[in-house]
Amino acid sequence: MGSIDNEREGMSESQPLLPESSPNGQSKDLEDSNRDLKTKVWIETKKLWQIVGPAIFSRVSAYSMNIISQAFAGHLGEVELAAFSIANTVIVGFNFGLLLGMGSALETLCGQAFGAKRYRMLGIYMQRSWIVLFCCCFLLLPVYVFAAPIMRLFGQPDDVAEMTGVAAVWMIPLHFSFAFQFPLQRFLQCQLKNAITAWTSLAALLFNVLFSWLAVYVFGFGIVGISVVLDISWWIMVFGLFGYTSCGGCPLTWSGFSTEAFSGLWEFLKLSAASGVMLCLENWYYRILILLTGYLQDATVAVDALSICMSINGWEMMIPLAFFAATGVRVANELGAGNGQRAKFATQVSVVQSTIIGIFFFVLIMIFHDKFAYIFTTTEDVLEEVDQLSLLLGVTILLNSVQPILSGVAVGSGWQAYVAYINLGCYYVVGLPLGLILGWWAGWGVKGMWGGMIFGGTAVQTVVLAIITIRSDWDNEAKKAAERVNKYSTSKPENDELEDSADGDSGSSYPRG
Repeated sequence: MGSIDNEREGMSESQPLLPESSPNGQSKDLEDSNRDLKTKVWIETKKLWQIVGPAIFSRVSAYSMNIISQAFAGHLGEVELAAFSIANTVIVGFNFGLLLGMGSALETLCGQAFGAKRYRMLGIYMQRSWIVLFCCCFLLLPVYVFAAPIMRLFGQPDDVAEMTGVAAVWMIPLHFSFAFQFPLQRFLQCQLKNAITAWTSLAALLFNVLFSWLAVYVFGFGIVGISVVLDISWWIMVFGLFGYTSCGGCPLTWSGFSTEAFSGLWEFLKLSAASGVMLCLENWYYRILILLTGYLQDATVAVDALSICMSINGWEMMIPLAFFAATGVRVANELGAGNGQRAKFATQVSVVQSTIIGIFFFVLIMIFHDKFAYIFTTTEDVLEEVDQLSLLLGVTILLNSVQPILSGVAVGSGWQAYVAYINLGCYYVVGLPLGLILGWWAGWGVKGMWGGMIFGGTAVQTVVLAIITIRSDWDNEAKKAAERVNKYSTSKPENDELEDSADGDSGSSYPRG
């Protein structure tokens, strides 16, 4: 059983996450009760940061590629900067949120299957996700093809709209990379194989910086060249992750392409759609804020100031999003292994640590409330407006240190459809109308609009998710996880073990095909 034994040795980092459990879970309870709180927190912290560390690096790298590309577009001219920014943040951002959310269905299924030691099903789930997301990419193509008339409809000048259309069409390859990258990332993440994600992100970032410079300053390819470089950068990550997966990096979970991926697609699509709606409602929320700010008086200053605050928030948000991913994996792994109380403890540790980091950045923003905007501008009006918005930025960062972690619990537990309704109600029934009332009717401008959307939307949603999480019956959630794994699996656990044994005894090694 050479290949299987090697894989089990190679997964030594992940083994402490999922120690052997007895059917009634009594050995887990006895083991945990014999440890003091300090020891349990330290053990959970090591497991958590094994995911959080690489996730922060890879997310910051991916975010930086977009910012770097946008910066190079700014050196081409104002029209090019506006066009590339709109194509990247509005057109791509709209689809990114939906596809990212749909891909997060794998965090539930792969995480719980890995915890249940149904290793073979992880590869099947990933292939199903590829099929669903790839088809969805085709459905979203009109947004790219008709970007120019869409932008004209929203009141953009003709030259900006036309250039946005050009950039958007050249970003179609980037759009399709999401269909493969998001599932690959979650497939590897659920197995705690996070280092490869960080390394491929670094390679893509270095490529993006070098070839964006060549495209603009050496070859003069303009906005088309920058778009193509960004496309290739994201595909580098796809091929890097797939190469690692298919060339022996995941012998237990990747056994080659299988026709089983085409079975159960409807059930998989429903879970993916629920995940997509849940996350894209969050993703679009603050994009709407920027769009609505453009209709206020002194809109130029307001939009510039808000964009600076959102840029700072975007950079810092990579940390809570890494905790979102890590919490989803930890909760899913433990629930899949039948360890409801350990899933609860993982949630508590994650919330506390992320909140501490959020408090640190909140204090930092308050200390440098009148200085951090100098990174972006020296215009006095904008600096003054950013200063006035700094408290709202700090509160947003503080709330975002808790809310994504609770969303990660929802993903790890399979609550996506339920939370989608909560997001719709909190964000768009309460938060957005309150922001409009305070921004326009009360005359408080961007501060009223942002404040209403924070306290009426994000804060309410955080409180609701916190109540649901606190009141959860974690042992019952573990039972539901077992039922879910069986529902979405095409083979019985003993069949997976027999196949693994057969492959190992025959001397063959994964992957097959």
